[in-house]
Amino acid sequence: MITRRDFGKLTLAGLPLASALARVDSKIDGVQIGVQSYSFRDLSFDDALKAMVADGLGACELFANHIEGGHPDQKPKGFRETKEEREEMRKWRTSVSLDYFKGIRKRFDEAGVQLYAYNYSFNDSYTDDEIERGFEFAKALGVGILTASTTIPVAKRVVPFAEKHKILVAMHGHSNLKDPNEFARPESFAAALAMSDRYRINLDIGHFTAANYDAVDYITRNHESIVLLHLKDRKKDEGPNTVWGEGDTPIKQVLLLLKEKQWPVPAYIEYEYKGAGTSQEEVKKCFDYCKQVLG
Repeated sequence: MITRRDFGKLTLAGLPLASALARVDSKIDGVQIGVQSYSFRDLSFDDALKAMVADGLGACELFANHIEGGHPDQKPKGFRETKEEREEMRKWRTSVSLDYFKGIRKRFDEAGVQLYAYNYSFNDSYTDDEIERGFEFAKALGVGILTASTTIPVAKRVVPFAEKHKILVAMHGHSNLKDPNEFARPESFAAALAMSDRYRINLDIGHFTAANYDAVDYITRNHESIVLLHLKDRKKDEGPNTVWGEGDTPIKQVLLLLKEKQWPVPAYIEYEYKGAGTSQEEVKKCFDYCKQVLG
């Protein structure tokens, strides 16, 4: 069993190695606020990192699409790939030098941003070699956590890799209650936790609310298994993403719960609604919302 102390050692891997580097501090009254780089999906990795610093966000969960393919100066590709593109990505994943990922980590360190986790979402199309490489990428990036939007059958396949590499894998949920293999219900997260002591939860409180579950109650009961929260606002009954404060998601209550309890559970902004400004501007609005609640 991995204890909180063990988990702390893993997360320390996400801190800059050079203590002399100035860090961007986005912890508010004990609550670590960060950002999923998916929030800047319209920007290249280089520009996304600049946007994080400009917004004052000092912690990041890195979206794989931002750096996969070896072009951090280009905008990430969409989610749908042609057959040829899929094969090209498989070849890239299984052949790219790990020095490439070490270079990405160096950019985070130089920017003063903590790289906390790598979002590498295994799916049915992943070969064993691709799964293996995901853990090697995590080590080269210097993180102890992979987050994944995946399914229960794929999670079962990943177990031996997580245990071999001693990396935590946090399951990210959505709101699709129709597919029993999706991570959406509390029972599906419990099933993952039972598979391996390397498995954890990446709870998206917006999706959890859209699936008509109580995020505050769930976090209270399961905070020891949660390594990362995603903050977004959505309506119940699988409703749409909304500007923060206009949906049903208890963002305020969750932040105040973290502040009161001082649990080591970071909360990361995931900008997904259709905003009027640029992604940098909208993420800043979300961060300002957190500041107002926690200040």
